[in-house]
Amino acid sequence: MEAGAHAAASIRSGYTRSGWSGPDEPVSLPAWLYTDPEFFEAEKEHVFRPSWQVVCHVNDVPAAGDYHTFEFLGENIVVVRGEDNAIRAFHNVCRHRAARVLDGASGNCGSRMICPYHAWNYDLTGKLVGVPFRKSFGGMDVEEHGLAPVDCEIFFGFIFVRLVSGGPSVAEMMGPYAAELEPYRMEELQALGRVTLRPRALNWKNIADNYSDSLHITVAHPGLTRLFGKSYGIEATEWVDKMWGTLRDQPSSNISERLYQRLLPDVAHLPDDRKRYWTYFKLWPNVAFDIYPDQVDFMQFIPISATESVIREIAYVLPDARREMKATRYLNWRINRQVNKEDTDLINRVQAGMGSSSYTVGPLGDTEVCLKQFSRKLRRLIPEACNHRPPQAGWSRQRLAAAAE
Repeated sequence: MEAGAHAAASIRSGYTRSGWSGPDEPVSLPAWLYTDPEFFEAEKEHVFRPSWQVVCHVNDVPAAGDYHTFEFLGENIVVVRGEDNAIRAFHNVCRHRAARVLDGASGNCGSRMICPYHAWNYDLTGKLVGVPFRKSFGGMDVEEHGLAPVDCEIFFGFIFVRLVSGGPSVAEMMGPYAAELEPYRMEELQALGRVTLRPRALNWKNIADNYSDSLHITVAHPGLTRLFGKSYGIEATEWVDKMWGTLRDQPSSNISERLYQRLLPDVAHLPDDRKRYWTYFKLWPNVAFDIYPDQVDFMQFIPISATESVIREIAYVLPDARREMKATRYLNWRINRQVNKEDTDLINRVQAGMGSSSYTVGPLGDTEVCLKQFSRKLRRLIPEACNHRPPQAGWSRQRLAAAAE
């Protein structure tokens, strides 16, 4: 392209001269969004509090009184199975003096959730049913002092919660892929091991961007390239990114990959086109599912600060005592451990580069459909994300004040 034509294209895109990008511009999010504490506060309010977050699977809470807790944005949430078999979610905060009611990542509380501070106790529906020294509280209406509920939805066996109501359900978000997920018998899955938490000195968006980036696969992931060849695909819908690849028949030169190819047993309940097919889904904004013939993993990119995140993940499997399946699941872990190492190096490089004065935004190619969709959604939710440089300090507080009026 000649210099004049290149300059004209840059002007049309709106990002070179103006220092501002419209929501639909084919450019990345600006660098300051990956380090700015004020923008992070806006994200917590406009992106994360209304978002669905996965907590665990229904089979992690099989009996009445079984519970799992989840820490998110400074909130402690508990999901618990009731005596009526229903699963509900609550803020894990006593309505008396705000003490945490249930401890630990999981457990069984019996028929009551009892606060360890003053023994206020709640039944498994969250209703306040016991108050020591009840008469001293005068005319207090116990009906108004149950545990504060949290939106809860079960989708294909996985339990999701959100702090602020409104917007589509998980089922609506995943609607385009529901039929595709049906054969995997996800409601029957059982946890393989425990939830792991991996702290990262990164903005959560760098992890999310990398997850849905297809152009780096052949550059930075030789193992995936050996396994998939040119079959790796990518697409974006309104709420979900999908990536996929089909295992090649040509044996890999890497022993773990070659053994995985050879030992992966037949999974009778999967259609033929799924028996050697890896699929990745990312739900807006930060929940991912890796779906393999041998197991299903979920992963969350939990934001801690503008430059800190925790990757929360666990694998789930269907009961299968075959030696080949046990070996395959171990090999899956070995293969993806290497992929994770490669990704960690990549996103560390990007996070460091986001602090450079030389970088504001970068162009996105026609095939980078997931990154474009992610940028579009964020810019529409928080219009300040269109600015290539941070606005004047205090802009997020002004935005919240205006919204409250």
